[in-house]
Amino acid sequence: MPAVDAVIVGAGPNGLAAAVTLARAGLTVQVYERAATIGGGARSGEATLPGFLHDGCSAVHPMAFASPFFTRFALRDRVGFVTPDISFAHPLDGGRAGIAYRDLDRTAEGLGADGAAWKQLLAPLVRRARAVAEFTGDTLVRIPRHPVTMARFGLRTFEQGLPTWNARWREDLAPALLTGVMAHGVQPLPSLGAAAAGLALAVQGHAQGWPIPLGGSQRIVDALAADLLAHGGRIETGVAIGSIDELPQARAVLFDTSARALARIAASRLPEDYRRKLNRLRYGNAVAKADFALSGPVPWANPEVARAGTVHLGGSREEVAYAEREVAAGRHAARPYVLVSQPSEFDATRAPEGQGALWAYTHVPRRSTSDQTETIIRQIERFAPGFRDVILASSHRTAVQVEAYDPNYVGGDIASGSGHFSQLVARPTLSPTPWRTAGKGIYLCSASAAPGPGVHGMAGWHAALTALSTEFGIKESPALAPERN
Repeated sequence: MPAVDAVIVGAGPNGLAAAVTLARAGLTVQVYERAATIGGGARSGEATLPGFLHDGCSAVHPMAFASPFFTRFALRDRVGFVTPDISFAHPLDGGRAGIAYRDLDRTAEGLGADGAAWKQLLAPLVRRARAVAEFTGDTLVRIPRHPVTMARFGLRTFEQGLPTWNARWREDLAPALLTGVMAHGVQPLPSLGAAAAGLALAVQGHAQGWPIPLGGSQRIVDALAADLLAHGGRIETGVAIGSIDELPQARAVLFDTSARALARIAASRLPEDYRRKLNRLRYGNAVAKADFALSGPVPWANPEVARAGTVHLGGSREEVAYAEREVAAGRHAARPYVLVSQPSEFDATRAPEGQGALWAYTHVPRRSTSDQTETIIRQIERFAPGFRDVILASSHRTAVQVEAYDPNYVGGDIASGSGHFSQLVARPTLSPTPWRTAGKGIYLCSASAAPGPGVHGMAGWHAALTALSTEFGIKESPALAPERN
């Protein structure tokens, strides 16, 4: 193989973000992807019936407009998005629902006696949403550029991440609404890691909303790939790399893989003690996924829920916390937390006219082989009676199949490493530059590195900037925005 400046192993959003950054700096870049298509968890395709477009993993993108990398890349100028007025909703029994509008004041008005408390919790962070996105998109080991905002965020994380998490609330709607977004962290509740993830997501929900890419999440990775190719980069798919020695000679090799895969593939060039650190990264519990082709809209008991891009199911705060504890104990919850995305309500490309494409997952113990389709249907039916009657077809992935779809999701962990608070600080190791490994010219640019999971490109961008500085003496970030004629 001919030598190049940099090689990327893995063409997920982080790997492509790294590749774009390096290519924009004038380097020759080669990307290898084991799958037949690029994108990792951001792939899209048919999964149920012809004409119904489903996202493989990520469907709604809270960081699409907030990520500092995507801001510099001008993603919203390259990909069409629709941003629902309701970022997320959380129905309760009896037709009630907590509704998180982009408008913070309107959200508070619907939360009764807890409306003021909701605003007091989130308003100071929403006003500094860009600062929140900046420090949550970096390693927590560096001196923050926004210490006051970071301190406010930290205090609220401790408030909602400890057993005293109900002290602020008087009723059940607001805490349930917040718990639904905290449960994205796939952690026992309450916990600091889940609270940090939930607050970061909720802030963006009220700041810029949770955008949905028109035509599927694949549009995001296609935009990254197009920019890479336009700047001389190359991508080869269907190439599984078993050893770093199979790669062409390069001054920098960046791995958009799990930490465990990096330790295996680059074993010959990494010190044994560093490999042990990589292998000590803990993986969290998993998801089981179901996609549905629908004959019409979901018949939500509360019609306002139909206007939300994302719906969190599970009932009260206490019910969701109990279900998450069951999963953490290695059991399948009978009434689990279920995350639902209904993009076809906002994007006509997802399904034939008048019909719908629904995406849902639930949390399960890692390496579960259980098909959770029926459990998901029952939980949706609880808040949308008659849902079963509009199902035309469905498909599913167990946790084991989720890992087969993307090996970065070890055991079905879509975060590529537990979101425990300790691993938000040391991911994969405690370092101001955690993307740089102990091997010469070797970097980790996946969700196993800071800042962790999500389609934001930040791990790839940070890893690429570190490689540019360390290996090539390039200290400034290259311009990433589209060139104007």
